[in-house]
Amino acid sequence: MAAYKRILLKLSGEALMGEDAYGINGAVLARIVEEIGEVVHLGVEIGVVIGGGNIFRGMAGASSGMDRATADYMGMLATVMNGMAIGDAMRRAGIPARVQSALRIDQVVEPYIRGKAIRYLEEGKVVVFAAGTGNPFFTTDTAAALRGVEIGAQIMLKATKVDGIYTADPKKDPTAVRYDRVSFDEAIARNLAVLDATAFALCRDQRLPINVFSIFSPGALRRVVTGEDEGTLVYC
Repeated sequence: MAAYKRILLKLSGEALMGEDAYGINGAVLARIVEEIGEVVHLGVEIGVVIGGGNIFRGMAGASSGMDRATADYMGMLATVMNGMAIGDAMRRAGIPARVQSALRIDQVVEPYIRGKAIRYLEEGKVVVFAAGTGNPFFTTDTAAALRGVEIGAQIMLKATKVDGIYTADPKKDPTAVRYDRVSFDEAIARNLAVLDATAFALCRDQRLPINVFSIFSPGALRRVVTGEDEGTLVYC
């Protein structure tokens, strides 16, 4: 039985690469879609925000001398490509889905309209939110927090390569310990890397809890949604 009625799932673009150097790995995409499908079949309404780091990362472009706003817009377009790929994979898997973009590209995907997105969710469709917030200088973490609040999600799930939040980087410190639960205040006091500062502040102020878990652990998404001990819960 699901512990949440409506969730916002944040997927990084890098999650789609698998072991590839860039782009979208078809097998990884199919597995992620399958896991989302399992949660849909539990009756959970799902909004998805996707990053674009597997194709282009705005910060990286800016660091090489490109205008930051231009680089960020390129990153947003990369998220549209990822969103289209996820939406297409879901439809092929028999999962009803809609892709909405914060940038107007009407010939390709429909624009983001909050009321329409909520109606789609109520109809059992997965809504993929692409193009971040539609503005440069904001990360897809912030877009996920914003969309989560806008659609009335009960929790924001951040799918990463690591199975939660640790006291230190587990790749560098073998003694690092994973938190099962941590409050927003404690996360701030211990300077834990959960989300970027803007996204974290929005979740904290709007009392939107966060669960950080590994998308590469089979069945993890379902376990999080059914309330099992998976990943790290950041609570209000």
